[in-house]
Amino acid sequence: MEIRVGGHPLTITMRTPGHDFDLAAGFLVGEGVIRSAEDVVGIRYCAGATADGGNTYNVVDVALAPGVALPGASLERNFYTTSSCGLCGKASLDAVRTKTTWPLDESSPSIGLGTLTTLPDRLRKAQRVFDSTGGLHAAGLFTADGDLSCVREDVGRHNAVDKVIGDALRSGRLPLRDSVLMVSGRASFELVQKAAMAGIPVLAAVSAPSSLAVDLAADTGLTLIGFLRGNSMNIYTGADRIRTGLAADLAR
Repeated sequence: MEIRVGGHPLTITMRTPGHDFDLAAGFLVGEGVIRSAEDVVGIRYCAGATADGGNTYNVVDVALAPGVALPGASLERNFYTTSSCGLCGKASLDAVRTKTTWPLDESSPSIGLGTLTTLPDRLRKAQRVFDSTGGLHAAGLFTADGDLSCVREDVGRHNAVDKVIGDALRSGRLPLRDSVLMVSGRASFELVQKAAMAGIPVLAAVSAPSSLAVDLAADTGLTLIGFLRGNSMNIYTGADRIRTGLAADLAR
């Protein structure tokens, strides 16, 4: 799907169709272009490229509100974003160290260890398309009490996260200061950035984080959890947000 802003092509991503407007909005949040629903006038599908002039529903154009700056040339990507890596082809990782809109050190929800261990199963049970295909990743937003508020599936982890964040933006729920983002697969540098840009203080993954993801989580004050499986996990940064012991068990 090609994402345009004000008619200008910005990026192309290999995605699973569905919740395309959320995907476009979430992508722009992660890039620091928009921060609230008021920054967007509208999102629409553009005419497709079929021989008969039909719509392919593979091009989305976002109209920004007056006063919202258009993405700079540094954000324009003259290549496609793969399903597995949204950063492939960036000139440098420094280019995506976008200043966070909502500092995470101002956000200190706490979540119990017992609650954390339930999140992978809750996310998996909410994956309706995965049940049919067995081939999609998922991202879910949970409350600190472990309640699922939104889940999105996509062939790419970063797309699933964009869809979750875009849904929150379009419904006026940013920043997500009291939320936990649970993802299937690994926790990449880009997923940490997307979480931080949406004001999400806790990111948990069932597999490993990259070393750059750990570094960025530490820089932004985000709690990063990896290898969350069964009753075990690794807490890489921000352990102060995790409740342990009897108090955590009683709070479940």
